[in-house]
Amino acid sequence: MQVINCQNVNDGFIKALDLIKNNHVVIGSRVGETLECPTPVTTVYNNPTERVLFEEIRDANPFFHFMESLWMLEGRNDLAFVRRYNKRMEEYSDDGETLWGAYGYRWIKHFGKNQLDLIVSELRSNPNSRRCVLQMWDASQDLGRDCKDVPCNTAIYFKVRDGKLNMTVSNRSNDVIWGTFGANVVHMSILQEYVASAIGVEVGKYYQISDSFHVYTNIFNDMYQDLQSEDAFDFYSMKHYNNPYNNQALKPYKMISTDIPTWTADLHKFLNRVAFGDKFFDDPFFTKVACPLQDAWYLYKQKEYDFSLHEVQCCEAGDWALAGFDWINRRIK
Repeated sequence: MQVINCQNVNDGFIKALDLIKNNHVVIGSRVGETLECPTPVTTVYNNPTERVLFEEIRDANPFFHFMESLWMLEGRNDLAFVRRYNKRMEEYSDDGETLWGAYGYRWIKHFGKNQLDLIVSELRSNPNSRRCVLQMWDASQDLGRDCKDVPCNTAIYFKVRDGKLNMTVSNRSNDVIWGTFGANVVHMSILQEYVASAIGVEVGKYYQISDSFHVYTNIFNDMYQDLQSEDAFDFYSMKHYNNPYNNQALKPYKMISTDIPTWTADLHKFLNRVAFGDKFFDDPFFTKVACPLQDAWYLYKQKEYDFSLHEVQCCEAGDWALAGFDWINRRIK
């Protein structure tokens, strides 16, 4: 098994591209040819709250990944909220209204019980527990199912060690460019921070075990042409590698400052908020981070670009503000 040991998502992404470039086999798939690592890959995130990807060619949409992660924590599977930030989500729906494999729905509703509540309760009463497994794959309904969206992440394991919550995510199929380092790390690290806050411990390490660790050949060749030559990696790293977390002034914003019931009530209120609506929330995360990002997105969609750039800088989470500013700016240019 290959292991990528990284500081954060930006460090991990560059190392993953280099791994795939130098160590792959060509494998066909139902949606096109892939370059796949010959063995499973474990990615170790030592600072998982440094979750925002800044790499300019990948061009990850920070607004979508942020909003989708909050949508997951409410256990939803409907498209009403997330399609505002990414219309392409509809392409993965069988009925145009819901997602069959929605992670948050699997965490909270699909199996007829709220798995997150049960895990939080178990870890509060028994911090050394090894039984905290969050299930996403439903063998009774997913195996052999002909649909557009079955879970790629299949199970999550939580355990507390040395006063910190470690998390291990198992994944059957991980697209390095679009899934692993753009979307999944945001979704799962936000989940990890939520559970850590709920049980009153710090966030520990995040381990992602990917059985099929791959890129789609055409996308890799189109987006990363300058990685194809023998000595390209060092050149690419110097030219494009952007890890603003190396700046000590850029720190992740604390997601939860209130108790969990208050925070989840704020979450529900936010997910039903309209742009430039009520900004009165109990937890400052929603007032100072989520609302400015939502309002900046609305202004961007209205083509009010200067106002959008101003609004995104009102976000007090420096990483999300920087990523949002750069993402909008690339579209203006």
